[in-house]
Amino acid sequence: MKLPGWMLRLAPLLLAFMPALAFAQQSANLPGVNINFGQGTNLVDTIEVLILFTVLTMAPAIIILCTAFTRIIIVLSFMRQALGTQNLPPNQLLIGFAMFLSIFVMMPTGKAIFEEGIKPYMAKTIDTTQAVGVLEIHLRAFMEKHVRKTDIGLFYEVSNETAPATIKEVPIHYLIPAFIISELKTAFQIGFLLYIPFLVLDMVVASVLMAMGMMMLPPMLVSLPFKLLLFVLVDGWQLVTGSILRSFNT
Repeated sequence: MKLPGWMLRLAPLLLAFMPALAFAQQSANLPGVNINFGQGTNLVDTIEVLILFTVLTMAPAIIILCTAFTRIIIVLSFMRQALGTQNLPPNQLLIGFAMFLSIFVMMPTGKAIFEEGIKPYMAKTIDTTQAVGVLEIHLRAFMEKHVRKTDIGLFYEVSNETAPATIKEVPIHYLIPAFIISELKTAFQIGFLLYIPFLVLDMVVASVLMAMGMMMLPPMLVSLPFKLLLFVLVDGWQLVTGSILRSFNT
């Protein structure tokens, strides 16, 4: 039987589209994909997990700004600048040292958070909201001990709101920036006291060099060995560390 000419011309096209038609038929038999966002309690659990991951994302900021780390790292940086040793000790060493000193200072707070918040949460006796509440309570207790009332009053003055009767009633978004300002002021006060002996030594060396007619010789170049010698003889790192730690007990 002889096929018509138009059928012979369509045959190559049909052969070419057969794989595509077969794939389309197989795809039509694939099971559907259903997206379920959860209902009731499942959705609430999902939101709690999202809040938990948000808190974990903000953990570096919490460690830096709501603990003793701010004061310690600033004082250590002032100490390095007062010595005039440029990048010695390096930044990695100073940050690591400040981190371990912060752990030492925050150890009582950390133990309380672990015993009352993290441990019950891991045992599934409290939910995420309660665990975050325990974290806030103990961090507030630390910040309330070291914040100045004038710094808290600044934010109430700017917002034109009435300050509460007690510090316990201050919202957390008022307390944290006030605590940061207080820590910055305390750190700069300690840094100023650290600068005084080294500044006096620089002035003495500069006066001696001018009296000897060595005005072209940089005083910092000559005073650096004497500052290092003085710092080592008085056991400077122990004195600085002790001053930082004692400042949290006042």
